[in-house]
Amino acid sequence: MTDVPRSTLATVSSRFIDDWLAALRALCTAPQLDSLMERSGLIEDHSRVNGRVTLDQIVRLYQIAAIETGDEMMGLWSRPIRQRALQHLLASVREATSLPSALYRFSTFWNLLLDDYQFDLSESGDDLILTLRPENQAQVQPFGHMLILKLAHGLLSWLAGGEVPIKAVGFAFARPEFDQDYAIIFPAPVDFDQPATAITFDLHLMGAVMPRSVCDVDHFLQNAPRDWIFTRSREHTQSLRVRTFLGHTDWARATLSETAQAMHMTPRTLIRRLDADGTSFQTIKDALRRDIAIRDLQAGRKSIEAIALDVGFSSAANFHRAFQRWTGSPPSSYRRAHQG
Repeated sequence: MTDVPRSTLATVSSRFIDDWLAALRALCTAPQLDSLMERSGLIEDHSRVNGRVTLDQIVRLYQIAAIETGDEMMGLWSRPIRQRALQHLLASVREATSLPSALYRFSTFWNLLLDDYQFDLSESGDDLILTLRPENQAQVQPFGHMLILKLAHGLLSWLAGGEVPIKAVGFAFARPEFDQDYAIIFPAPVDFDQPATAITFDLHLMGAVMPRSVCDVDHFLQNAPRDWIFTRSREHTQSLRVRTFLGHTDWARATLSETAQAMHMTPRTLIRRLDADGTSFQTIKDALRRDIAIRDLQAGRKSIEAIALDVGFSSAANFHRAFQRWTGSPPSSYRRAHQG
């Protein structure tokens, strides 16, 4: 099987971006929002309860909406974040002499811009904790909280020249039904229903700062948010380590025993660790199968029958039923909505 970059395969629940779309609705007219959605490839799926959204679609929507709304955080905070704010943030953190000092610069920058929240940076033993604290009765925007924590992590990783380990992530909102999707974003245990949204780093694992040029800044900005919102770590939760392994082998034929051996553990241990992640080996294979099918339908180079066979279905009819269950629409409708 060919090596496919994760960003072209992984998907999240369409509900993952619901509050983001609600924020955009307040900034745009209905025709403007429809245009944003259509250009991002989201026009068909966003309203489906069990729809899926690709990471590439999220990147496209961010890149279009941040410009057209004039708000680089697109209505997710009470005060608009004007254009070029991210550029100024990068100019500030690239002058930091250490990762902790970069995180301090990150917190002070946002504390100048945000009215409804303020960042606290604190140390506790070996932990460095960045906490987002509400001012008065600030509204919780799950997507906004995710995005700003991931920006902190992405900037530190950019400065370090490689992904900085995260010790823990906590969110001040209820655990969603699609909570496993957060494992695609954060390479760490993620908890919900916490007193405040926070991200914790181990001070001993925060390495040196790599000098970054103006060209590096320009590249980061041009690719935003692709280079910082989606992790490239392979030392994720056990479930994503398994998915990464399957993505680089003949995943359809791979067995639990073979995968456990590649992970240097017994099948029983792998089962136990996947169970701790709230999943199973077969569930991971099914999710990979779903995301490969979504990718190939969007690409439009294969027939639906060929895709059905490629992802392991004995008949197109069985594939149709499974795809309807996965996304809420049949493959033919999905293809029409994502082509042209």
